[in-house]
Amino acid sequence: MFLPRLLLGDLMPAVGRTYWLTEPCRIRREDNSVRIERPDGSPVRIPITDIRDLVVFDHVDLNTSALSLLSRNGVAVHVLDHYGNHAGHFSPAESMSSAAAVRRQVEITADAEQRLAISRSLVLATAENLRWALDTDLLDSALDALKNALPGCQSNDAIMGQEGNFRRTAWAVLDSRLPPWLRMNGRSRRPPTNAGNAFISYLNALTYARVLTGLRSTPLHPAIGFLHADTDRRRNTLALDLAEPFKPLLAERLLRRAASQKHLKESDFETDVGRASLSKDGRKKIAALVREELATTVHHRVLKRQVSYEELIHLEALKVVRLCLEGTPYKPFRPWW
Repeated sequence: MFLPRLLLGDLMPAVGRTYWLTEPCRIRREDNSVRIERPDGSPVRIPITDIRDLVVFDHVDLNTSALSLLSRNGVAVHVLDHYGNHAGHFSPAESMSSAAAVRRQVEITADAEQRLAISRSLVLATAENLRWALDTDLLDSALDALKNALPGCQSNDAIMGQEGNFRRTAWAVLDSRLPPWLRMNGRSRRPPTNAGNAFISYLNALTYARVLTGLRSTPLHPAIGFLHADTDRRRNTLALDLAEPFKPLLAERLLRRAASQKHLKESDFETDVGRASLSKDGRKKIAALVREELATTVHHRVLKRQVSYEELIHLEALKVVRLCLEGTPYKPFRPWW
């Protein structure tokens, strides 16, 4: 069957912006606009055509009329819980998934050799990106050990075990560059146990949400993945996979920068015995940091134009489309700047 060659610039995201809802609010429909009613009583009206997706950090009251409007216009809603986990999302009923692309996704993920090769490449790229984000040679020996171990890994569990070894070393190095109150002291989740872990959890969830939104404008099915297919059956595993190489760019790198610039304060977090989360002001700061970072642009060597970090995430999804429809080998994202 002939399939036209897919260009990197094809299937770009629909016009619209991401709106970050960091405070409790009500969302209502008002003609062809969304009306957001805030605690201070001042409503904000946004034309539906201006919205790409909504990211909710706090309690939201959303009725069926508003949901219907969002669905008809392809707008997704991502919900983060109190501790920064991706609690769930509302996905529009209509999807761009195509039978040809999904069939190939299933075939590739069912082929153990292909699936493991992609899983290894994702873990290696993520480790190299984390080394790049921390900008240190202290990770060189751990990275070499990972490179030597991955070819012998014959299961996703083994691959992720090697990834875990590398990440523990990397997080220890990151801790050495953070003030004591912001150190992770080992990765903890559900809930995060301290401020550093709370920061990473929120940023990882936001990265996952950005990838999910990017996948919605491709013919791929977000639940058919490679690396996480056998280890996480509750979430969209392709979104988890493609989020991996971007986490160092949007999580550890931002934590290191925010600490060095003293952008974060202890009051930006709410801490209790064995658990921590962002405060109201902390959520606002995080949203501002991520918005600014996603809007950062770099010169793309193939497209020969400036692209934002947000667009890089969408282009990553298109690489998997090309793998499925053209057989072009998938090479995970690595920063080139």
